[in-house]
Amino acid sequence: MQTLKTPLKEHPFFQGLDDSHLETIAGCGRNIQFAAGETIFREGQEADYFYVIRHGSVALDIHGAQRGAITIETVAAGEIIGWSWLVPPYRWRFSARAVVKTRAIALDGRCLRGKCEQDFQLGYELFKRFAHVFSERLDHTIMQLLDVYCENPAKKIGR
Repeated sequence: MQTLKTPLKEHPFFQGLDDSHLETIAGCGRNIQFAAGETIFREGQEADYFYVIRHGSVALDIHGAQRGAITIETVAAGEIIGWSWLVPPYRWRFSARAVVKTRAIALDGRCLRGKCEQDFQLGYELFKRFAHVFSERLDHTIMQLLDVYCENPAKKIGR
């Protein structure tokens, strides 16, 4: 019987982790599936998981008071979603919904936070990897917000 260690080891996000860390992470995971249109998580709710998208695609949205849901990014197979489990107060900063039928590995953030408290090297390795995810999401959010709020960005800056 194959464990989640094998697909995690093959994923770029986890490359370079030692086997004991991969086993620990895999032990906090499970396979999961979402139907097209299904909400994976909602902005503001408690964040206890992150997901490795294996098949399908997921829209990441924020709620704008005047505009409703604004899609910041659509991620596909091979991507990681959900960093809020790692940063207090452990609340989702975005909402996520499956665009099409989507399969993922769900990794339990509570389980991993506990493991990271016991093994600071594991925590450091995960945080380094998630720093890259934070940065990418921020870049996508900035670009999307510029598109939404600056209908003609060149005109706004005097061009």
